[in-house]
Amino acid sequence: MKASHADILMVPGYTNSGPDHWQTRWENKLSSARRVEQAEWSKPVRDDWVARLIEEVNKAEKPVVLVAHSLGVPTVIHAAPHFTKPVAGAFLVAPPDVANSDIRPKHLMTFGPYPRVELPFPTLMVASRNDPFGTYEHADDIAKAWGATLVDAGEAGHINAESGHGPWPEGTMVFAKFLASL
Repeated sequence: MKASHADILMVPGYTNSGPDHWQTRWENKLSSARRVEQAEWSKPVRDDWVARLIEEVNKAEKPVVLVAHSLGVPTVIHAAPHFTKPVAGAFLVAPPDVANSDIRPKHLMTFGPYPRVELPFPTLMVASRNDPFGTYEHADDIAKAWGATLVDAGEAGHINAESGHGPWPEGTMVFAKFLASL
């Protein structure tokens, strides 16, 4: 699939993706990409975030490709059963362990637990071995439950601008290959 043949929906996480974040950079470069805007980025409410994503997917004109980071991942997972428009695939990055009682801020736990059912669309997940918000073992476990392909990003932190992944050229290549496979 070519990017121009899809509605690419960027699904940021907690506090949104800033100007240096790879999601923002990709959104600015891909003409068919747009961000799923949330009413409240710093005090996320699971039902609101999920409803907003469902709304965006269901109004899409072309097959949807979801690109989620961090808290955007559980948003996608909880919304998936409610999509009425076709989702061609999901590219999920840095899934947080939202069932971990040590997670901060605590209200992020309201996005857990993750449903453990196979997703109805091809899914590729990228996880880091030293993500402060979720272990690689956790990512491997949920990827298996969802039928997702897991890509090991090595020691990449939370795969965001703060961990040195603003442009994230490796991610661009992995995403391009995933998109071509759809």
